[in-house]
Amino acid sequence: MVMVVPSVADSVFGMSDDTQRVAAAWGRIETWLSGHAAASAGLLRPPAGEADIAAAEVAMGVEFTAALAAWYRVHDGFDEGHGAGILPSGMTMLPLADLVDEYRMRTRDWEREAGVLPFARMAGDTWSGWYVDARRGEPSYGGLGHWSVDGGDDLYPLGQGAGGWPLVDWLDEIAAALEAGRCLRRPDGMDDKHDWPVLTGSQGLTWIDPRDPRLFPDGMIKLDGPR
Repeated sequence: MVMVVPSVADSVFGMSDDTQRVAAAWGRIETWLSGHAAASAGLLRPPAGEADIAAAEVAMGVEFTAALAAWYRVHDGFDEGHGAGILPSGMTMLPLADLVDEYRMRTRDWEREAGVLPFARMAGDTWSGWYVDARRGEPSYGGLGHWSVDGGDDLYPLGQGAGGWPLVDWLDEIAAALEAGRCLRRPDGMDDKHDWPVLTGSQGLTWIDPRDPRLFPDGMIKLDGPR
């Protein structure tokens, strides 16, 4: 497994601002995972190569946003297993091959609009997940959204405006929430209390609504301040 260390930001001098910010955010996230959620840290896959990213773009006919491409250069998704729910809502980042398959299913079988890239979902779940808008020229280009089979595609968070929440800003917020031991804080300053990071009894990270006892079984530890 190739790990990103905090000094990785220094090695991307001359790259785009989004590329540097993604590398820095993931350096922070991985430092936290290594110290507190070893099971999750062990599921991070090695980086995707430039040829692999280019092949995925050709297969889908869509150019990745700078932030999404930079993320895949850090990790080609996550392996499935206990602790794979590293992303908010307990979702896992798809390897490139799975992203291509999901995209083809969306555009071919569901007849969804081209250019919306479903990069994450819960392990084993094909009904909903996270996407990034890669439609150049759209106000929401580069923004984060939530997709579902029966509910369509919606920018996240709702009400954020036409531009949505830029993917790189979301990654920064994930790092900040883990370091501070708190729930996500949306761009409008509101706490997203249904998405709170928790640790399992087996050193895994996931995100749930701890106010719902059905989602917060014995053995889980709600983060409540820096660790």
